[in-house]
Amino acid sequence: MNQPDVLIDADTRRHVVEGVAQALDTMYVFPDAGHTMSEALLAALEAHDYDGLTTSDAFCERLTHDLQAVSSDKHIRVRYNEEARTIGGSPEEPSAEELAQWIAQARSVNFGFYKVERLAGNVGYLDLRNFWDVTLPGAGETALAAMNLLYHTDALIVDLRKNGGGSPSMIAFLTSFLVNAEPVHLNSFYERQGDKTRQVWTLPYIPGPRTPDKPVYVLTGNRTFSGAEEFAYNLKNLKRATIIGETTGGGAHPGGDISVTPHFRVFVPIGRPINAISGTNWEGTGVEPDISVPQEEALNHAYRLALAGIIANLGDNPTGAGKTQAAEARSALEEQRA
Repeated sequence: MNQPDVLIDADTRRHVVEGVAQALDTMYVFPDAGHTMSEALLAALEAHDYDGLTTSDAFCERLTHDLQAVSSDKHIRVRYNEEARTIGGSPEEPSAEELAQWIAQARSVNFGFYKVERLAGNVGYLDLRNFWDVTLPGAGETALAAMNLLYHTDALIVDLRKNGGGSPSMIAFLTSFLVNAEPVHLNSFYERQGDKTRQVWTLPYIPGPRTPDKPVYVLTGNRTFSGAEEFAYNLKNLKRATIIGETTGGGAHPGGDISVTPHFRVFVPIGRPINAISGTNWEGTGVEPDISVPQEEALNHAYRLALAGIIANLGDNPTGAGKTQAAEARSALEEQRA
């Protein structure tokens, strides 16, 4: 939802800067970095660097730029709220009205499942734009319907080139369809508040069939971010998918919004994922593809690889339905190569 651009005064700028500085100093996942960002903001305020910023848009954009320049953390963002919110000392839980709006938004984009398609040659294609929380009403059912529709395909392409992230719960749910029933430890998420760690695993039971051996290709680009990066990073480390495209955005730290004044809030990363295999994450580096091609060419490249693999698996002299599929796959591959 777009927020209006409003005029702000010096007192507002000071209250916002001081609130953001305090939130980062006390809650940012890395205490030293949080303190450094806090001091940099306060120093800029005292140097009158923000005096010429008289609108909410310009002010939020400048604060966001300054904070990301210091930390290189692309999750940090300052925003304006049209409706007043209660100032909070921890990441906010949405109100009932906000939750209803959130669910409505998720439904309006089909919970991120923009396209589910069988391509010629029996290749599955999933254009996934967001990983909505699987517990939202309708989210799990939509994901299940998509994965069931793709079940009978012989290869799967998951397109994350326009996916900005989302919930680890949906990531774990979808990954569960691509691995065996024995749970797989994906990540541990460390949180500074309370000095606690929680683990995320694939599920021992899912309400649909699994395809642990199906070839999977994940498409990435520079807009692939956050949770979408986690999905690609997990599958890459599990050697369960071939990543094709461009290096992703490089934002790994989860967090939440903190209202520092009734009308301004800052997203503060309060934790970090620790991959069960690599022992680290993709913060600042992004996920490097296995096959590096311009993101505009990633789908055609993955499709050609999938078709070639299917043709090879069918052999030189397929019979019955395999003969028909092989002919369709060869025709599609010739079109791709033309």
